[in-house]
Amino acid sequence: MKIPPLQIKEFLKNKNVLVTGGTGSIGREMVSELLKYDPAKVVVFSKDDSKQYLMQQKYVGQGNLSFCLGDIRDDQRVEFVTRGMDLIFHTAALKQVPICETNPYEAAMTNIVGSENLIRASIRNHVGKVINISSDKAVHPINIMGATKFIAEKQFQQADILMNNGHTAFCTVRFGNVIGSRGSVIPLFMNQASSGRPLTITDPNMTRFIMTTAEAVSLTLKAAYYSVGGETFILKMESLRIKELVEAVQDYCRKIGSPVPPTKIIGVRAGDKLYEELMTVEEAKKALADDQLYVIREQEDHSPFFHFLPTSMSSYRSNQVHAITKEEMVRLLEQLYQ
Repeated sequence: MKIPPLQIKEFLKNKNVLVTGGTGSIGREMVSELLKYDPAKVVVFSKDDSKQYLMQQKYVGQGNLSFCLGDIRDDQRVEFVTRGMDLIFHTAALKQVPICETNPYEAAMTNIVGSENLIRASIRNHVGKVINISSDKAVHPINIMGATKFIAEKQFQQADILMNNGHTAFCTVRFGNVIGSRGSVIPLFMNQASSGRPLTITDPNMTRFIMTTAEAVSLTLKAAYYSVGGETFILKMESLRIKELVEAVQDYCRKIGSPVPPTKIIGVRAGDKLYEELMTVEEAKKALADDQLYVIREQEDHSPFFHFLPTSMSSYRSNQVHAITKEEMVRLLEQLYQ
């Protein structure tokens, strides 16, 4: 069920909203979407001064947008930036699987310690709602990034269940790959193709959940609207097989008259799965759904949750859901790169 824009506008009206990691792929789209609904203030919090500078140039004259430089690891800075906030979208994280694999301590400091800093500061400063952005890699994690995001999810669950603070609701929104985000496979392949290099394939049968940034942000706002605390919202996503993506990139190159790149099998990287999961079997047993979202409530609560209804799902894997076709992928590339 789609929420009418008017309801979202009423939800955000006169709200002070903080976006951690606000200069990242999801953060930037989140800020852009939030500003459409005229909140009182949107604060972009990130540690990258260059990206903040470029983002400031884009929004010159936007009176309800401000920027704060700082690191989610710095508890004092997090304490400062959360003061007076009504709503927080926590997108700040280390997300690159290979980098996290070789720097596990750094991944833990940002994804776990940083999350704890935000939780504690939000409670102290009486923030209304805090929405943690998570990943499919948090489900049955086999890599450092996934393990840290799994723990972060548990931190937000426990913050809501155990702290019983009475004024701050915490929830998690979990989704898979976002098309065009930094470090994702589509920009990698397009860069390789444009520079005359072969497309590096880990495994042609590998599948991934996929969604546009705009879709992910829109559904995250919907989850924030419905959250009363303690939920894990999971976005309904299509999937993509690497083999189809490779062929789509090659077809796209043919259509625009560019050289068709060859391919090179490099093997599965450390920490990679052949398919991703967005829900465990245990979660599936208690999942509720509408046409766009699944929701899982950790506490044993059989009371109705808005319009969401029970499902008959047993699992939610990228090799089992509807896959985007090669032709659909070519059209998507045309939208993104022309």
